[in-house]
Amino acid sequence: MRASDVKAATSAGHGLFADSIVVNAAIRTMDATSSTTDAVAIRDGRFVAVGREADIRQYADVRTAIIDAGGRTVVPGLIDTHAHVEAAGLFNYTVSFDGVSTIAQAQARVRAMAEKTPRGEWIRGRIWHPIAQLKERRFINRFELDAAAPDHPVCLPVGHFTLANSLALKMAGIDRNTPNPEGGEIHRDATGEPSGVLEENAEDLVQDLLPPWSQDTRIRQIRDAMAYFNSFGVTSAISARVDPFDLQVHQIIARRHEASLRISAMYAPTGGLNPTMPESEFEALLSRMGISSDFGDDWLSLSGVKMQVDGGMTLRTADMRESYPDEPGYHGTVVVSPERLTRFVSIANRYGWRVGIHAVGDAAVDKVLDAYESADRERSIRDRRFVVIHGSLMQPDQMTRARALGVRVDTQSAFLWDKAATIARYIGKENADRAIPLRWMIDHLGLDAVGQGTDYPINPLNPFINMYVAVTRKDAGGTVYGHEQAVSREEALRLYTSAASRYAFAEHKLGSIEVGKLADLAILSDDPITADVEALKSITVLKTMVDGRIVYERQG
Repeated sequence: MRASDVKAATSAGHGLFADSIVVNAAIRTMDATSSTTDAVAIRDGRFVAVGREADIRQYADVRTAIIDAGGRTVVPGLIDTHAHVEAAGLFNYTVSFDGVSTIAQAQARVRAMAEKTPRGEWIRGRIWHPIAQLKERRFINRFELDAAAPDHPVCLPVGHFTLANSLALKMAGIDRNTPNPEGGEIHRDATGEPSGVLEENAEDLVQDLLPPWSQDTRIRQIRDAMAYFNSFGVTSAISARVDPFDLQVHQIIARRHEASLRISAMYAPTGGLNPTMPESEFEALLSRMGISSDFGDDWLSLSGVKMQVDGGMTLRTADMRESYPDEPGYHGTVVVSPERLTRFVSIANRYGWRVGIHAVGDAAVDKVLDAYESADRERSIRDRRFVVIHGSLMQPDQMTRARALGVRVDTQSAFLWDKAATIARYIGKENADRAIPLRWMIDHLGLDAVGQGTDYPINPLNPFINMYVAVTRKDAGGTVYGHEQAVSREEALRLYTSAASRYAFAEHKLGSIEVGKLADLAILSDDPITADVEALKSITVLKTMVDGRIVYERQG
């Protein structure tokens, strides 16, 4: 449908002139009728008119910036509903393993960082996925890290696992006699010695030793992270795990008017992913904060409190109803008991906090829904949009339960892009085919109750790769996994726009290009709805606007 008449807050004839107008555009408004048009007017950070160019040009005077889109497609600013935003600011501070495919190459990257780092100082890594990346299909052990950096403690996060060298283990007091912490495991070699692989809560034994970034450094890092997101047309994000220090930094950036990415935070008050603090302490914390979830403004808000049940399907730690194919009786990793999880959800609900829980395997989703149903009996959650985070192997019966509770699911097709073969190796091709069941989710829950994030930096941030996988179910090598779970292109785009906005109760101000909404948009190299399907993954962003300001412009 094409917008035939200008939609405006008022008319230019009444003295309203725009700060900027975008013309010569192919605008997909993503409104309720999927209308298209060719121009918009922006004033004070909001869309004040949407319609045909001849009408929109009436909003221009000598002070109005005229942005010619060159006939390109314009979409609402994209919303990533699950990303570790802050990690994007670490490019200049950590070891990158991008492009690494062997242990020797990974060692060379660590060695290069050691050569420019003062002896005794920590070497930190950027999150990567050695099991999917390396031809050896395993983690690097402590001795291999020792060979690359014998004089530096090394801490390499993987996501649910941390890899450490011998010096880091020694500093953490970890030896063959150290017991596994609750909800975690110190992996050991055949002789019983720690291998350097720390899982879940065991990660904290080393991670807690890392010196914190200074506030000024962290401000620079998070500003850099926002700029990186903007380069992909992303203007809003649900930041997947925000600790108190980073929440304060986000407040400083917003207060200084330096933010270029709207953040709604999943709060992790202990800095971790699961409720490890005593229940009385958790309740005292929430009862004394004086705020609850969905509090904030256009730039920074709190979407809820983050919890976790299991690991990941790419790491062979998702909590599954059925045994893993190669190990009868093994169902995956569970980091918190169902009883404890239920009590923590109850506490959060009591104090007005929405809850989002990491649950990848179908057995983990069962535990989450059990906890949500228990909380609902105490205080209704049915209009609060509690969240199943990931839901990668969610079953149709669970989607029916979630819908009855008004529960959202935030999933990430991007896991299939470069990790589908690893998933199939661990849980079998049949289970890999039903991983990230977007078609089922939309059909059972409704499009508006589903979000499509990336889990960056676990997966690429590029939203068009994510959309491509959702539409084709192809991995990077062209192999198809579960074609019956494919969605339409419009659905894929809505999962980044109108549907995504509902995660943070922001549908009245984000997610579509309509009069009165915040002026966030992206100008693209091609149209994700009509471009050749194989070209979808190669779409690039030419310009990004947030609050009516240009925050990214592609050079060259």
